[in-house]
Amino acid sequence: MSSHAREDKPAAVSPLPLSSAQQNKGTAFSEADRKKHRLEGLLPPIVDSLQTQIQRVKEHLDGKPNDIEKYICLQELANRNETLFYATLMSDPVTFIPLVYDPTIADACLKYGHIYRQPKGMYLTREMKGRLAEVLRNWPQKDVRFICVTSGGRILGLGDIGANGAPIPVGKLQLYTACAAVPPEGLLPVHLDIGTSNKKLTGDPLYTGLRKAPLAQKALDELLDEFVAAVESVFPGCCIHFEDWKGSDAVRYLQRYQSRALVYNDDIQGTASVVLAGLITALKTTGGKLSQQRVLFAGAGSAGTGIANMLVEAMVLEGAEREEARRAITLFDKDGLIETGRKKLSAEQKTFARKAEPQSDLQKVVEAVKPTVLIGVSTQGGLFTEKVVKTMSKLNDRPIIFPLSNPTDNAECTAKQAYQWTKGKALYAAGVQFGEENVQGETRYPGQANNFYIFPAVSLAVYAARPRRIDDRLFIEAARACAQQVSKKDRDRGMLYPSQAGILKTEKAIARHLVRYLFDNDLAGVEEPDDIPRWLDKLSYKPGYE
Repeated sequence: MSSHAREDKPAAVSPLPLSSAQQNKGTAFSEADRKKHRLEGLLPPIVDSLQTQIQRVKEHLDGKPNDIEKYICLQELANRNETLFYATLMSDPVTFIPLVYDPTIADACLKYGHIYRQPKGMYLTREMKGRLAEVLRNWPQKDVRFICVTSGGRILGLGDIGANGAPIPVGKLQLYTACAAVPPEGLLPVHLDIGTSNKKLTGDPLYTGLRKAPLAQKALDELLDEFVAAVESVFPGCCIHFEDWKGSDAVRYLQRYQSRALVYNDDIQGTASVVLAGLITALKTTGGKLSQQRVLFAGAGSAGTGIANMLVEAMVLEGAEREEARRAITLFDKDGLIETGRKKLSAEQKTFARKAEPQSDLQKVVEAVKPTVLIGVSTQGGLFTEKVVKTMSKLNDRPIIFPLSNPTDNAECTAKQAYQWTKGKALYAAGVQFGEENVQGETRYPGQANNFYIFPAVSLAVYAARPRRIDDRLFIEAARACAQQVSKKDRDRGMLYPSQAGILKTEKAIARHLVRYLFDNDLAGVEEPDDIPRWLDKLSYKPGYE
């Protein structure tokens, strides 16, 4: 062997800052950084600012043919350069949030197995039962503060899509940071694969999940008990955010763990809170207290009953008797009015069952109940017909109409329909964003009762104050704080929610209110600071390379 062959070769140096999404600055690495990390020659010579990089990302996105391709582009950016990803989202939330979440994420879920690039978060399965804690320890970040977990059992009105629901917790946690500046390193998205009944998916060779029927309830309860215990063991103080579980499971698990673990369910509590926020804002225009309203729900699943229960709590806090508050609420579903003679009602539905004759015609129910508020959570597009909406307009000078089902095709009525049929009188918010409408020479700005006004602010408050439990009162406080962000000028234009352009400012204001509430009620798990706004700002994430 030659002496040359025996010479020691220099050890290979891995360019970690380029391969780590958290450390990567891309073309923004300074010349000093390039020398320090041996990146010279591995990047173009130009040293870009973060703003220049954002401009480049926007040009990339402008060249994409549709929103799903923009979604893929943004998620690949998140995998490559986390700072640039969040800086881009936070630079223009009105444009970018719909691309990483609703409505684009619905298409991403439907196509997940076909657009999959690389893993995000963790993928736990029923096959791991008995060792979930062991598997959770594989996550490299040890200070996990939030886990968003889904089974894919009921995604955005799409039904059971199993492992195709994996993008949902990813997107939800990205909104924690983009909307409320919760530091991303402590966020863990989890898909818990319990099986799926969706035969179309299990027959797809590119499906990424288990090809098994869903677990029976007893087995699923045992799995969830182990999961919650494992999270508490591996990540003490971690908050579990349940997202897009089948309706009956969503209700059962919130009730099962709410009093004994740090958990919440955004589909139930976040949805109820954002609806309450819109109602509080609307009542500033119509006058009157919440407890004086008559509310009719079209849809009586977990979302409908969850909203109804929170409205009852808010009415009780106003001074109403609980039974009186319950009588102010009427439920209607695909089988008609929820009345005491109906069979197979859930416990939640029985709470609101009316002593009335059966009725399957929504129009007649509206005429009989004379609601001041009509809320749609039916997933039945077009359910609020012209007759129904015009009846609401005859009964109320300013009818409050919230068709909340999504995606867009499932909306019970559009903003244009509601404004036209009420001659612009409707106070309207939908579950999806509709554009502004010109009605009789005036511009109306329909609201979007989107949970992102609530759950990121709640998460920032929980991140900072570290309470041991979360109850509905926190979400009622979030609704009140959200409504406070809507000015009279905006209300006069029909707006029921703050501008999405200022979402970070809005969320921080809500979070400050919630932190104050937690400290005032001895619910916080940390010592109260002298200056809450300054303290909260110091804890918040700011995308930058400094």
